[in-house]
Amino acid sequence: MDKNISNYHTFTYFYVVISIKYYFCQKFTMTFAAIATIVIICLALILFITEVLSIDIVALLVLTSFVLLGVITPEEGVAGFSNKATVTVMFLFILSSALLKTGALQYLANSLSKIFIRNFNQGMLLMMFLIASVSAFINNTPVVAVFIPVILQIAHTSGQSPMKMLIPLSFASIFGGMTTLIGTSTNILVSGIIASEGLPELKMFQLAPIGIVLFLIGTAYIIFFGKRLLPERNKTESLKAVSLRNYISEIQILADSQAVGQSIMNADLVKELNMDVIEVRRGKSVFYLPQGDFIIAADDILKVKCSVDKMVALKDKAKLLFKDPIKIGDQNLRGKETSIIELIITSDSELEGKTLKQADFRRRYRATPLAIQHREQIQNENLYDVKLRAGDVILAEMKNHFIKEVQKKELENDSPFVILSENKILDFDKSKFIKVLTVLVAVIASASLGLLDIMIAAILGTILLVLTRIIQMKEAYDAINWKVIFLLAGSLSFGVAMKNSGLDVLIGQGITHTLGDYGPYIVLSSLYIVTSLLTEVMSNNASAAIMAPIAITTASALGLQPLPFIIIVTIAASASFITPIGYQTNTMVFSAGGYKFRDFARIGVLLNIIFWITASIMVPVIYPF
Repeated sequence: MDKNISNYHTFTYFYVVISIKYYFCQKFTMTFAAIATIVIICLALILFITEVLSIDIVALLVLTSFVLLGVITPEEGVAGFSNKATVTVMFLFILSSALLKTGALQYLANSLSKIFIRNFNQGMLLMMFLIASVSAFINNTPVVAVFIPVILQIAHTSGQSPMKMLIPLSFASIFGGMTTLIGTSTNILVSGIIASEGLPELKMFQLAPIGIVLFLIGTAYIIFFGKRLLPERNKTESLKAVSLRNYISEIQILADSQAVGQSIMNADLVKELNMDVIEVRRGKSVFYLPQGDFIIAADDILKVKCSVDKMVALKDKAKLLFKDPIKIGDQNLRGKETSIIELIITSDSELEGKTLKQADFRRRYRATPLAIQHREQIQNENLYDVKLRAGDVILAEMKNHFIKEVQKKELENDSPFVILSENKILDFDKSKFIKVLTVLVAVIASASLGLLDIMIAAILGTILLVLTRIIQMKEAYDAINWKVIFLLAGSLSFGVAMKNSGLDVLIGQGITHTLGDYGPYIVLSSLYIVTSLLTEVMSNNASAAIMAPIAITTASALGLQPLPFIIIVTIAASASFITPIGYQTNTMVFSAGGYKFRDFARIGVLLNIIFWITASIMVPVIYPF
């Protein structure tokens, strides 16, 4: 009986869906697909903004929704996985990883630190040129990951504020990604979309003229003006906000501790380490914000707020013991062979969207979590049940030998987190670097000169690296960032749905009718604004996938060349400077730098306006209508 009822409900559901679809198709002259596309895009936008689901999952949900509603066919839905843009990005990940594993970038980073100490402004300028140059050809996420600990150490050594350096680090990687076809997956995605429309693909350095102009203007803005808009905190405060950020944790007073019988104000551990005791738990009793004359007893559990350095000092006191948020068996990580470290969750981390329990954090990484910082909040209770997001910082005690394994993992595109430590263990392999660089240059040159398609060149380059034993096939598989691949494949369905539903034509004609009388420059400028606003709150790949078809149909409606409209959308999709969530590298430096959300807006709003005005003027000059 229950089965029959279930079947009845299933039949009723499909009948209602089909009836509604048929009604709308007849009533609105086959506009159901356009309505469905608008609804799905709006729902996707909400999911992107709220971060309820991972962006790759959202992209796949969008893909399947389009197929289920008949906007695109199943073949069109999965075509994104075999699209040339997706395949190209996949093999470029491998080439990038091979170059990073030579230790070349770390060598450059350490060399740069000496210049910073000698001349801060010169160091800033060289850093931005170096980061932009490297990011023009390899994935910028691991590039920024390598440099974050170096920048923090430079700040500590030179006495400068890391808050003046980390946002420029992220922005420089974005600038560099705008200059070449392979600088970011967004550029390759747009190239794939316009190819599907029967237009010529973007060439390797076709974006370089406008990209270099924007890079020079953006760098000048940061060096001469933007730095002043970043937090004006003195050196001590800024360093505390980063490497000495406060955490909340729990310590247990053992029976033979010297603190037993002493008041909080007189206890050595409180006085020496200048800790704030927030709460004391004694059996089933809880004392909130205890007074200074509160007497400490054996087995009391003190919830304290203190810095990382203070926690290290606590660890060294034999009579004190960190209390685990959760006990797993009898495993105990405390001892001389462990260190307290801070781990930043990367934008491409396998941990994003998971809890520490789901990720099996303690067993897989040989670490005990002590606290989690999410944006500007500290989470210290039920740590294993906290859903992690990119940019979160985990304070953990980890086995020393495993720290080296994690540091090696940092150089991969799907690194789970970055360790905030200046100690790097990978030596620069000059011989391997020359071989990898030769292959990478050959790939770029052959694609630039039109000798080989960029996808084929990337595949051949990877094969050559494997045959010469520079990388193993397992390393090649591990180097691929599958989250980005699924996001790209899913995002491509946006463009197909826009085209199939006729929504791109409707929007293009609407823009033309509304703004066409004001001239193509205003239309071009408006496309930049819309794309830029979208990319601040959702994936840059998704915003590019939505806006690229609109740009093409808008140009067609105006009777103009589509290239300037395509270029403006491509640039705007990467120009994310106002929020820490608009671009993955912004998210990474957000917590590492101890920034507040408004710090990005202070420096980013004006930079976005400058880029908008510059692109609106220069794009038609470089790429005529």
